[in-house]
Amino acid sequence: MIVRLVLWSLADSKTTLAELRQHLDAASEEAPGLRFRAWISDEPTERFGAIELWESAEAAAQEVPRHVRELIGKDPEVGEIFDVEG
Repeated sequence: MIVRLVLWSLADSKTTLAELRQHLDAASEEAPGLRFRAWISDEPTERFGAIELWESAEAAAQEVPRHVRELIGKDPEVGEIFDVEG
């Protein structure tokens, strides 16, 4: 199992956290190998992202949901992949 963490800074993006929250249902599209996705945010620092659980590293290599990238206007600044231990 693989965990992927993706984070955007919204300070210089095309959207706000409030706008993103309105579109999270559409952004929760299914992807092959995706077991779980939780959207996360930190309003004071204007950050938004996701914590995802994937079946394999190959599955986790998929792009983040296109709808979210289009709303924000850029790829995430952070994209980290971790092995799940235990």
